[in-house]
Amino acid sequence: MEEWIPIGYLLSAALFIFGLKKLGHPRTAPRGNQYGALGMLVAVITTVIKMEAAGDAKWTLIIAGLVVGSVIGIIMAIRVEMTGMPELVALFNGFGGAASALVALSESWKYIEDTTLTVPSGLEIQVIMIAAGLSALVGWMTLTGSILAMFKLKGGISVFGKWFKTPTWGPTWLNPVKVLLVLSVFALIYLSIDDPRNTDYLWAIIAISCILGIVLVLPIGGADMPVVVSLLNSLSGIAAAFTGFIVGNSVLIVAGSLVGASGLILTFIMCKAMNRTLPDVLFKSFGGSGEKAELTRTKVGSDADEVAMMVDGAQKVIIVPGYGMAVSQCQHQVKEFADLIAEKFGTEVKYAIHPVAGRMPGHMNVLLAEANVPYEQLIEMDEINSEFPDCDVAVIIGANDTTNPAARSGEGPLAGMPIIDADAARTVVIIKRSLSVGYAGVDNDLFYMDKTMMLFGDGKAMMTGLNNAIKDI
Repeated sequence: MEEWIPIGYLLSAALFIFGLKKLGHPRTAPRGNQYGALGMLVAVITTVIKMEAAGDAKWTLIIAGLVVGSVIGIIMAIRVEMTGMPELVALFNGFGGAASALVALSESWKYIEDTTLTVPSGLEIQVIMIAAGLSALVGWMTLTGSILAMFKLKGGISVFGKWFKTPTWGPTWLNPVKVLLVLSVFALIYLSIDDPRNTDYLWAIIAISCILGIVLVLPIGGADMPVVVSLLNSLSGIAAAFTGFIVGNSVLIVAGSLVGASGLILTFIMCKAMNRTLPDVLFKSFGGSGEKAELTRTKVGSDADEVAMMVDGAQKVIIVPGYGMAVSQCQHQVKEFADLIAEKFGTEVKYAIHPVAGRMPGHMNVLLAEANVPYEQLIEMDEINSEFPDCDVAVIIGANDTTNPAARSGEGPLAGMPIIDADAARTVVIIKRSLSVGYAGVDNDLFYMDKTMMLFGDGKAMMTGLNNAIKDI
């Protein structure tokens, strides 16, 4: 039986790699998720077989863990709305980091308490302490940072029926504090190497790491949150890799490294999409003041019949989905609108997808795929921006920051961020509840242009009304 264990881990690692490859395109992403889930199942079964062969299997705990974890996962997957998916991803990142840190803590504790135990692969206890310290640093920092990121994405926290807004606060003197906290952890790891039996060092590392996660995420706000989510995802993988090193589990090292590397690559892609560098996001806190622009201008709203008449005869319409579409869950009405004008007017329809639209990478792609929008109609920002001057109507559903011309200036939270050039279209239709500012807190000049028509109201209600008006033409 034992000779099959390396083969099981190899198969699991291969499934993780193939799954990650499939996640690179919306069309193959569901299959990639299936490969990843199957890889995890193979890894769990292989690990249980390994434990049974070694006589370490505690079936009551194993079965209880599998049942409880499965039930929680199923309930969360069924209940979560697509608008809550970014918060759920952030929470999962935190739990993944904490789980890795707990395993690393328990394993290193065994070698600290029992000097007769042999560490994996003949490593010295000092090496184990380094890995345990690094796992604690990354894992607990990921947990507290992810929980704070979740509440930031949610907008606040409800306590006994009272709503508290999540603070966004980051004075310049906080940056040296971050550096000092990191150096303190490394100093404690060094001390634990010199005296590995002193458990006080590990507890101090855990405490400082928890504080570090909070102070790292606390100043970050505005449009930089997708970068934070992908970075936390990377950190959860790194924590798992460190833990795999401690327990001598090759598949955990491989899986953690894959998650860490892919998450870091995604982080840099998000940074490029935001025209930021990672140090800028972590230390300069673009959009992190939490201040909202004060609205001093007004705009007369249009109605669905006016917009329907404008769309009638349009040869090319580009739809720009945003978080407002996710909130109102109107992706199916948007798909119906596209089908209606294509069939009734012969209009060419495309969707302009900003890399950071919504609250996490790929948010819009997932929503539109749920409504069976053809993948070939989903065009990335860099490819579709050149088409807006030839676009008759640009229809924007709740995409505020990602279409805000203020990003082209050198000032403010959105300064320099690449945006969708919807303002270059001949006519712009914006579906939004009000003139309120977006997540970054910046007023949008696009609202007040003469060629802009505002449909004020819930996205689903407005799209339904627009579709009915088009049917009546």
